[in-house]
Amino acid sequence: MASFNQETSELAAKIVYCGPGCSGKTMNLHYIHHKLAPTMKEELLTLKTETERTLYFDFLTIRIGAFRNVKVRFLLFSVPGQVFYNEARKLVLKSADAIVFVADSQRSRLRENKECFLNMEQNLVQNGLDPATIPLILQYNKRDLPDKVTVSNLNLVLNKHNKAYFKAIATQGGGVIETFRAISKLVLNNLSLTQSHIFEVKRGLTIVE
Repeated sequence: MASFNQETSELAAKIVYCGPGCSGKTMNLHYIHHKLAPTMKEELLTLKTETERTLYFDFLTIRIGAFRNVKVRFLLFSVPGQVFYNEARKLVLKSADAIVFVADSQRSRLRENKECFLNMEQNLVQNGLDPATIPLILQYNKRDLPDKVTVSNLNLVLNKHNKAYFKAIATQGGGVIETFRAISKLVLNNLSLTQSHIFEVKRGLTIVE
């Protein structure tokens, strides 16, 4: 869950990008990193295998300024999609404040999307988090490919909690920033409820956004 640093007066929230292998999770983080102003971001860290797939995680720190007079920092992670990295996925999901599930829209990946989503829910439960209530956005990526599943079918398979969703073409940046803005808003709204004691204490400070 979100942590507050007394020395820096900064609240850090963890956003995890989940999804099957090669669905576009890393591409999302790379595009976000590319579009942000230098003062808002730190270096994007990526650990990969020989095949250029994410081995453990991607990690990006974003300083978004002040929210209700409290400085807020987002820690963006992506998890490996391959099934044999389940322990790594579970570890990265620990203490997550929000989830972006990046689905591959190709018809051939529909079953894998479903299995990965169910696995994510199981890992959340094992980490003491509720899949039904945690802030979550669905991103239906690769909408430019010819053999894509309809959005209604993707919702039928993945969106049982009726979460917000976005269509995306992450290789071109389409839908990436919109998804990030939406999950950021959910996180900030949730923090204002779950971390209200921090915002009350810091209300008297003036922090330039």
